[in-house]
Amino acid sequence: MARRVGLIGFGLAGRVFHGPLIAAEPALELAAIVTSDPERAADASRRHPGAEIVPDASELLSRDDLDLVVVAAPTPRHLELATRFIEAGFATVVDKPLAVRADDAEQLVSTAESRGVPLTVFQNRRWDGDFLTVRRLVETGELGDVWRFESRFEWISSRPRPEWKSGTPGAEGGGVAYDLGSHLIDQAIRLFGPVADVYGELDVRRDGGVNDDDAFIALTHASGVRSHLAMASLVAQRGFRFRVLGSDSAYTKWGLDPQEAQLAGGMSPLDDGYGVTPPDADGRLGRDGETSPVPTERGGYREFYRGVAAALETGGAMPVDPRDAIEPIRIIEALQARA
Repeated sequence: MARRVGLIGFGLAGRVFHGPLIAAEPALELAAIVTSDPERAADASRRHPGAEIVPDASELLSRDDLDLVVVAAPTPRHLELATRFIEAGFATVVDKPLAVRADDAEQLVSTAESRGVPLTVFQNRRWDGDFLTVRRLVETGELGDVWRFESRFEWISSRPRPEWKSGTPGAEGGGVAYDLGSHLIDQAIRLFGPVADVYGELDVRRDGGVNDDDAFIALTHASGVRSHLAMASLVAQRGFRFRVLGSDSAYTKWGLDPQEAQLAGGMSPLDDGYGVTPPDADGRLGRDGETSPVPTERGGYREFYRGVAAALETGGAMPVDPRDAIEPIRIIEALQARA
């Protein structure tokens, strides 16, 4: 029998990521969606006709027919909601970042551990196809000794930003460092290990902006590798997505992993083309004048909820250790305090 899931929030995270990915996992059933917005409620009902739409997360607390709760509400609410559901004994998925403060994230993890409640964090970009390709190149030694890892997530959009994103100060969880840095830092640590030193620039470019929309974070790993991470939402020309420089070779990849755009466009994660990067968007490996294309690994966001379902069934480890989420938060929190 499929495990029943309650999804809290039906903004970008709930609508584009969690809803379709939960629905695509046969071992899970999207049973309830929480949103108080009438338009989002209608959209949720249309997309997921088998799910009950409820206006407040508190209504899920008294239910005994849910096996898992997913917190996809705005970042400033992650701590409050995750605490309530963990303390009530619900297995919990929290969208990144787990919390705004590292100490709060650590307390959440400790509470879940002490109560024996499964907890994980939606670090879906561990399953970006281009990141999986970089990881393979690093692990196989095709780059030689890696010296510098450069990762950029940039765009420009005329879409109105949600009120909480435009109005929440950076130190309270707004801005691109919390939004995207939690992914990029996590990826860098997965590749090159613990961080020994950090430098950062968090800038506000929008007139009247209250949080960072242009950020650069430099990490020196204990391994000696340097990671240069850039994230910005007002970029007129995007840079490369990845550039990895090694002693023997380099790898450069342009363009974003296709999964978010595919999900936003209505493609099912079950579609044969889902997660596939077209050959003309593959990265290139080698030296100037001697580069060759490297086929991009297929993206695999489905693996996250497949892993969640397996953990609930067997009692094994969740697909992302929630303790992994603490260090990126600590780094971002420290940079915000100095901004």
